[in-house]
Amino acid sequence: MDSKQPENAVLTPAQLDDLIQRVFKPQPEEEEIAFLTDLPDREIEDTGDWAERRRLAMDWTRQLNALSVQSGRRCSLYLYRHTGSNNADLPEQAWQFPVAGSAPDQGSSRGGSDLSSLDASEKAGWWPPIPSSADDLDPDRAVPMEEIYRRFPIIIAPTQFSATAPMKQAARRFGFRGATMPGFNRQMIPALKLDYTEVDRRCGMIKRVLDQASEALFQFEVDGYGQADLTLDLRHRQSTASGGLVPQPGTTGNLPSGETYIVPYEGERAGDPSRTEGIMPVQFEDEVVLYVIRRNRAVEVQGEGAISRREADKLKREPAYGNIAELGVGVLGDFGIDPIGVILLDEKLAVHIAFGRSDHFGGQVSPSDFSSPKAVVHIDRVYHPKIQPKVHLRSVLLRLDSGDEVPLVHNDDFVFDFAKE
Repeated sequence: MDSKQPENAVLTPAQLDDLIQRVFKPQPEEEEIAFLTDLPDREIEDTGDWAERRRLAMDWTRQLNALSVQSGRRCSLYLYRHTGSNNADLPEQAWQFPVAGSAPDQGSSRGGSDLSSLDASEKAGWWPPIPSSADDLDPDRAVPMEEIYRRFPIIIAPTQFSATAPMKQAARRFGFRGATMPGFNRQMIPALKLDYTEVDRRCGMIKRVLDQASEALFQFEVDGYGQADLTLDLRHRQSTASGGLVPQPGTTGNLPSGETYIVPYEGERAGDPSRTEGIMPVQFEDEVVLYVIRRNRAVEVQGEGAISRREADKLKREPAYGNIAELGVGVLGDFGIDPIGVILLDEKLAVHIAFGRSDHFGGQVSPSDFSSPKAVVHIDRVYHPKIQPKVHLRSVLLRLDSGDEVPLVHNDDFVFDFAKE
């Protein structure tokens, strides 16, 4: 919990219910909500933040169920084995928690595999601890993931590894509304209390401009290097506003939210290569890696540092990693929210560019373009002075189809005019 804002880092049951109402606008017939969260195993160890996120998912499930008489909605919690990487496809099975089959006072000989049923536990006023490993769960009690997608009109996924890409794909297929919360922690709770009507309005304004843009022109100033320029080709694309409201079936967005994003053109049209090119600087720890971008791909790295060599090797081994998958414009920086070192929130604060998978945003690069499911990534690089202090955004301009230019950023400050509408 954030020691500076302990009271603001808690959602009361009423605030949680209000959040559900604002974000999803559930209809009277939509009586069920699911929380979906991932578990560590022998392959990847647990962490304190991961365990706390699972406890939050359980607490929120219980809080919403305590309000079920007033709200008319019931909430269920499901667990699944982690995917091992962000935005990889989810496993085919999950477990409802508590797992049906034993009474609250019965012991468990398999850790988390012989837990009490949901109704019995609630009547007893007791829930067991969430299992700390997927290895403790009984495969015979798993349920198909597709069953969850079909059953629940609203699914919320606070996870260790991002489930955004597969949830977007599943929402389109099965028609549920989803919110993904990868890496969520209590420090982000203040961002859940923002005026999302205003956040959504601003994201809509950015969308209208991005949809008219043919190029995004970046001018960076890098400490110890100098100027670096990058052009992102935005032709043949439409953007998506993710303003924290998910009222339409078949859609999924992040929570907290507050960005508009677009996939740069990846050159899939015959005879029309992508015009995305230039130098893209990214600070890792104390080193700035300079990616050389051609035709929407990072193809090599300038520099001799240890991290630069690592990134160059990664591009050779996994070419899809270097795909420019997203231009995102986060708007929450103007709401007094600071970065906390977790991408779920940090990307909503400022302009960012992502590498890797893009099909979930309407692009061409999918898991099949990577060497293995665990190699699949969608990684955002956020250009905020507190995140990359050695990389300065001197300017970001959107060049429209009309030839006009709309400024987004000048000297690290967001300068888009939200008052003009």
